[in-house]
Amino acid sequence: MNDEICICWLRRDLRLEDHAALHAALKSGYPVLLLFIFDKAILDPLPKADRRLVFIHRNVVKLKAGLEQLGSSMLIKYGLPEDVFMDLLATYQVKAVYTNHDYEPYAKERDQKIAAVLHKKNIPFITLKDQVIFEKAEVLKPDGKPYTVFTPYSKQWKIKLNDFYIKAYPTEKYFDNLYSCKPYPVISLQDMGFEDLDIKFPDVNFAEKLASYELRRDYPAEDATSYIGLHLRFGTISIREAARTALANAAEKWLSELIWRDFYMMILDHFPQVQHHAFKPAYERIQWRNNEKEFEAWCQGRTGYPIVDAGMQQLNQTGFMHNRVRMVVASFLTKHLLIDWRWGEAYFAEKLLDYELASNVGGWQWACGSGNDAAPFFRVFNPELQAKKFDPDNQYIYKWAPQYKQEKHDPPIVDHAFARDRMLRVYKAALNDGPV
Repeated sequence: MNDEICICWLRRDLRLEDHAALHAALKSGYPVLLLFIFDKAILDPLPKADRRLVFIHRNVVKLKAGLEQLGSSMLIKYGLPEDVFMDLLATYQVKAVYTNHDYEPYAKERDQKIAAVLHKKNIPFITLKDQVIFEKAEVLKPDGKPYTVFTPYSKQWKIKLNDFYIKAYPTEKYFDNLYSCKPYPVISLQDMGFEDLDIKFPDVNFAEKLASYELRRDYPAEDATSYIGLHLRFGTISIREAARTALANAAEKWLSELIWRDFYMMILDHFPQVQHHAFKPAYERIQWRNNEKEFEAWCQGRTGYPIVDAGMQQLNQTGFMHNRVRMVVASFLTKHLLIDWRWGEAYFAEKLLDYELASNVGGWQWACGSGNDAAPFFRVFNPELQAKKFDPDNQYIYKWAPQYKQEKHDPPIVDHAFARDRMLRVYKAALNDGPV
């Protein structure tokens, strides 16, 4: 084909509305062809039954159908992005490629390669901010350095916020500029060697959850979770829409969760080493026990601690885990069992539907004590007290770990007081700390 087009490459932004890259592409003066690549570099290590891939595939197919209602379509490819772009450049007269920033280390490396491929052909590679409200250098300390403590970052974030940053991109006004074409073929999950699982994903209904969020958010048995994490992860909902809704409902605590997300994205961007290393270098000296049998018991939800086991069973069965319980199970693994936070982070990465590298690494390092702005290392969640406080009637525990309704269940894998004392000794030895 000799058609002159520009390409809008979707990745973590699976929607047509309020979309920075699509808006810019549609105003470029060239017809816009939307592209999605099932990236082999990301997919090859995944299990053949991966819930997240099912979610992505369904939304890509849904977007493609929506584009076909508008007389366009979506080009869906399976391969390595470099190879896909080489083929596209041989097929179309590509005048520019638009996409949104991605802040994860692999994504940055991938985008540099694509930019180099396009540069050789004098094709602009234009990337825009879309998945955060404020990115790397937009909220900095007066000396120009990044914040590493959340509270002052959050204050500055709120001071800087105005309507400009949360205004929607009016993409719908320019849909006439989509590339007119016949429907392209769909690639099925089976074509790529994956299972098409029969899963019902929870509806996102965050607006109606906001009024009671602050009061109910810590109680895992209550229906107070918005499930927006999954949709922000893959961009089926715009972060700007989420922030606008929070502000319209005066939902301060919920807005704070969105700010935490920006904060961790900023930290990963400035300090990419946190993906694999402790933010506080002294924590690299911790002598982890890394007992594989105990790690397996934690993974399976067989620790003998009801709220820990319920959380892990919820994760294993659904791909979700309540946020309060995430903190408890992470603390338990790193402090009760003295297992390296990276083991837990990797397990969550494999299982969580809403897995986001920056937030997951940030959360695990917070629980371990090794992260920026983490709780003091000597603070240890007591799983029994957490259960009494936040699941007093055992509703959550009995739902996900029904063995605790009976007498027959695993005994505690370790005594809480013993584990706490052991952890304090090990941490203090590593950190050369004085008396607690």
